[in-house]
This record gives sequence, structure tokens and C-alpha cells, in this order.
Amino acid sequence: MEKNLAMIKGILPINKPKDWTSFDVVNKVKHLLNIKKVGHLGTLDPMATGLLLVTIGKATKLFDFMQEKSKTYLATFKFGLSTDTLDITGKIVATSPNIPTRNEIESVLPKFIGDIEQVPPKYSAKSINGKRAYDLARENIDFELKPKIVKIESIDIVSYADGELTLNITCGSGTYIRSIGRDIATELNSCATMTNLVRTNIGKFSLKDSHEIDELDKTNIQDKILKIRDCLDLKVLDLDEKQTEKLLNGQVLNLNYPNGYYLLNSKEDACAILKISNFMAKMEIYLL
Repeated sequence: MEKNLAMIKGILPINKPKDWTSFDVVNKVKHLLNIKKVGHLGTLDPMATGLLLVTIGKATKLFDFMQEKSKTYLATFKFGLSTDTLDITGKIVATSPNIPTRNEIESVLPKFIGDIEQVPPKYSAKSINGKRAYDLARENIDFELKPKIVKIESIDIVSYADGELTLNITCGSGTYIRSIGRDIATELNSCATMTNLVRTNIGKFSLKDSHEIDELDKTNIQDKILKIRDCLDLKVLDLDEKQTEKLLNGQVLNLNYPNGYYLLNSKEDACAILKISNFMAKMEIYLL
């Protein structure tokens, strides 16, 4: 049964095709649903493929909340050359005859696990005095990007042959996978560029559960949208009508639950995310 378009909310997992921007996918979903309030949880570069979580309606408010989720990637790097973009779409700016061995790579990987310092690529969306870094780079304007701390949970070698390395990387938000390849190569007195990138997981979401964009149409897309309460690893609270009304009106309630975030349930879907601290609950995100 077709839902009221104004009331649609939820998350749609998409397998982003190569050469599509994340914005292209969002526009496609907007067109199919004929609604304006559509976003996504974490950009993928056009050359990358894999899991893109498209947020619809009130689910667009989940961006900051979902940014805390770990992401997993399959990334392939080619040693012996580097490009200005740090991926294969860029212009070659350096080469190296030094191709490391698998043992050498394995010996340096522990240095890239944990909270590490990382310099973003110059071809990135970082803001420099109000302008995007990639715009400055395209205009050949000289600038420096400051390093930042990112969290790398794990790095495992999937394959290595003929100077081409594929890694399985699980990391926190804000990590640049291209920079990991650059920095591993630098540590080994070589250079490298990323040739392929697939995002396989975001939090509890897996690529295997995503939908192909060309299989969606106006007749089936609504049935693919996941309810918010089925998307978040949060305990669902079923409170009485009076308590629910107070919380949705911004009041604070005393609730005997441990500290943390909770979903406030309603008949159709979650209506709010609550935060409980010292048994005091207040609405954090309004979802109606």
C-alpha cells in the first residue's frame, strides 16, 4: 500500500554505482519518491562503489547520530606511483622503483591502527578559508592541510600480488582511505595510489543487504525503506501517552533506565531519540 509521501521516513541502503556521485543517488531517490527531504549518511567519491545509506524524511536528522558508526572498506592500492588526487583518477605526480614485500607491509600496519594522525588529501571537501580544498587544488593554489586525529579499528591484508595491495579497513568517521595508502607507502619509502574502493559496512548495515539503484522504481521503492526503529541499535521504550507527550513537548522526565540513548516508540515508527542521564530523560532528536 502506498504511504502518504509527506509521512515517509526511514533509511534506504543503496549500492552506489561507480561514477555516480552520492548526490546523484540522492537525486534519483528524490525523483522516485517525489519528495525533497532526502539526504545520505557519509559521502562516497564517484570512483568508489558500495554501501550508501540514503535518509528520507525525518531520518535526515540522524546524520550526526550515525556519524559515530564504524565503517568498513575494501581498498586496493597500487605501489610505485602516486597521483595528485591519491587515487587512479588523478594525474601521476611521482613514481618509485621500490615495491615493498608483503612482510614489509605487515610490519608497518600496526602503526596505522588506533587513534592516528592523518593529513587529508588535497583533493577533498575540507574547507580552507571558506573554499573547498579540491577547488583550490584544481586552481593550482598552494595550501597546506593540517593533520587530524582519526580512529582506525583494524587493517587486514586481503591480497597482495604484483605490487597491488587490497586491505580490509574498519575505521571511524572522517577517515580518508586514500590517505592510508599514501602513508603506508611513505613509511616503506615508496608511493602508492588507490585504484579501487568499496564500502561494505556502516554500523549494523551491510552491503549485501543494499539495493541496486537501477532496480528501484516508483512502484517498489517505498517497500525498500527501512523504519528508523529497525535501523538503530537502541533499546525501544514504549511509554504511556502522557509520558510520550511530555517528552515530545521538550519536558524532562525521571525514568529508571541506565544512561544512554533510547528510541521512543510510536505506532508506525520511532518518534524520537531520547537521552537518559542520571535517570533524567529528555528528547534528543524529534522524528515526527
